[in-house]
Amino acid sequence: MQTSMIDVSAAEPARTPDAARMLHNARRTGEFLKSLSHPVRLVILCRLSQGGASVGELETLLDVPQAAVSKQLARLRDDGLVTARREGRSVIYSLADTRTQRIVGALYDEFCD
Repeated sequence: MQTSMIDVSAAEPARTPDAARMLHNARRTGEFLKSLSHPVRLVILCRLSQGGASVGELETLLDVPQAAVSKQLARLRDDGLVTARREGRSVIYSLADTRTQRIVGALYDEFCD
């Protein structure tokens, strides 16, 4: 008895350069949205959409321990969504770029305001 193997690759449509680019961008978008999906990170981003803030300010706003705020800020930095600059003894966090500002601004207008 002979069994036939189905060629799965033949069933998949060929990817055009545009489709490959769209898939790549969809993956990047998914990673971006994962960064936004944590409630503490989202509140941090919404607050930073209004201007820079220190860890202490964010800790007070969120009413969570400094270690938790720092952990989420580290994740946001790793993901490229926030930047940090030193002002005296404080580190001030800000949104990293205009894309993040636009998207977080839209979320702020819809959900945080």
